[in-house]
Amino acid sequence: MDSGIGLLAAAAEVRRLRPDAELVLSSDPDGLPWGPRTPEDITRCSLTVAEAAAAHRPDALIVACNTASVHALPALRARLEPGIPVIGTVPAIKPAAASGGPVAIWATPATTGSPYQRNLIEQFSGGAAVTEVPCPGLADAVQYADERAIDETIAAAAALTPPEVRIVVLGCTHYELVAERIRAAVQQPGLPPLVLHGSAGAVAAQALRRAGERPGTGPGTDSAAGLPGLTVLLSGREEQLPQAALAYAEGRMLAAVSPAL
Repeated sequence: MDSGIGLLAAAAEVRRLRPDAELVLSSDPDGLPWGPRTPEDITRCSLTVAEAAAAHRPDALIVACNTASVHALPALRARLEPGIPVIGTVPAIKPAAASGGPVAIWATPATTGSPYQRNLIEQFSGGAAVTEVPCPGLADAVQYADERAIDETIAAAAALTPPEVRIVVLGCTHYELVAERIRAAVQQPGLPPLVLHGSAGAVAAQALRRAGERPGTGPGTDSAAGLPGLTVLLSGREEQLPQAALAYAEGRMLAAVSPAL
């Protein structure tokens, strides 16, 4: 679940680990954007989106949204666990800082400087130099596959990123869909390749562990089509993937193997 198509990165990672997995993608295009909402509103929206997914009786629920994980994770777990394990998304600050830095964390303005993110930095940075970089408008640009806005918002965030930074934490799931464009914008000529840290891979692996699954084993395909199932819920309505999702490799990969599209 996510507010929008940021969930594609985690869903694609689950598909890579479990090619036979049936996936339910639940988002809230009618309620976008979530970032400016109050914590109470975010929690309410998150519960609605999660319950739409829960009606399909999943083995685990990935909260593939940093904003929802910050504000709604306790409420989601109280509502759904222990019947459905709930896995939140946390910026990958700890592994990013393990190399000693310097590190930049790209995140939405609401997350940048928040007590939540500052606490993660204090807890996991290990003394590495960490710069918080707000990225206003980037998640929205990715959501609607607005190429010009993506370029402009990435360039603006890159200008705020210290040139000595060698590691960037992608602190919003939407950003993982344009990771290589971020790399190109931040990479400094003549310096070692920039390292990007997203959360999708770790979250997908944790979801499979919590579900009691292991990569490459067990049933999960659509028995009629012999293909892995994909159910798309847009504000509770069962529909196809939004057209904007197909602008990204992750969306195309999911659509290519789905009998629903």
